[in-house]
Amino acid sequence: MLTGCLVPIVTPMTPEGALDFAALRKLIDWYIANGVAGIGIVCTTGESPTIDFEEHHTLIKATVEHVAGRVHVMAGTGSNSTAEALELTTYAKKVGADSCLVVVPYYNKPTQEGLYRHFRTIAERVDLPMMLYNVPSRTVADLANETVLRLAQVPGIFGLKDATGDIGRATELFKAMGEVGKKDFAFFSGDDITSLAYLLLGGNGVMSVTSCVAPQQIVAMCRAAAGGDIAQARAVNNTLLPLHRKLFVEGNPVPVKWAMAQMGLISGGLRLPLAPLSEPFHESLRQALRAAGCLA
Repeated sequence: MLTGCLVPIVTPMTPEGALDFAALRKLIDWYIANGVAGIGIVCTTGESPTIDFEEHHTLIKATVEHVAGRVHVMAGTGSNSTAEALELTTYAKKVGADSCLVVVPYYNKPTQEGLYRHFRTIAERVDLPMMLYNVPSRTVADLANETVLRLAQVPGIFGLKDATGDIGRATELFKAMGEVGKKDFAFFSGDDITSLAYLLLGGNGVMSVTSCVAPQQIVAMCRAAAGGDIAQARAVNNTLLPLHRKLFVEGNPVPVKWAMAQMGLISGGLRLPLAPLSEPFHESLRQALRAAGCLA
């Protein structure tokens, strides 16, 4: 079972908005050196809505080639169109991604039956392990627990990235999944502020925005939680609490790209309609980075 920290890597860009593949390769090496279990490419933090189809393909291929089997590569291949998601997932399979992350279709507000058929269709047509991604604050549509339970029975669907932040709901889903005998279904938190609670209540790992700037710390928290060292996991998480909050003062990935530029990891380029982090948030985010040991 996939466990631990998957880092949803940003898409490095020049100040003019061009893709920066040299910076991408350096980031991949840095994350692997810091112990992450895998790289998520072209996900929400990877600015997927501003990436065109050709770039999407190129980013997946470049990541698979540079990782070269060192860690798991999860390709973001979701879309609000099932046909487009199929095309992206087919390409990810072709170039050797280990799995795909497929977000709940956004904007067109499908029913639970529509959501079920969307994910089932992709899983049945492309032989690539799929993790479902539920983030209703962005998609409006919300993947209900009952639909996750149905989808868990579809071959090829192996897990869920849960960005609801609802710990009570997550606990109910953990229990229900166990009751139907799906003990190998992987649960990953996509909500940083509740991620430790999620792990301690039954989650298997995290896809963490905070890990983009503090991979070593998030890896340490995951390992401590998995090993039953709750005091250590809590101590690490306490140093990260300001970051968990400040990395979302504006829409992701605006704050995390600004933070990574401050750390000298990327140049910080964005594409419209995303705009640079508002100046009033600069100092508080710097302080959070210092508290976490990310800046001197």
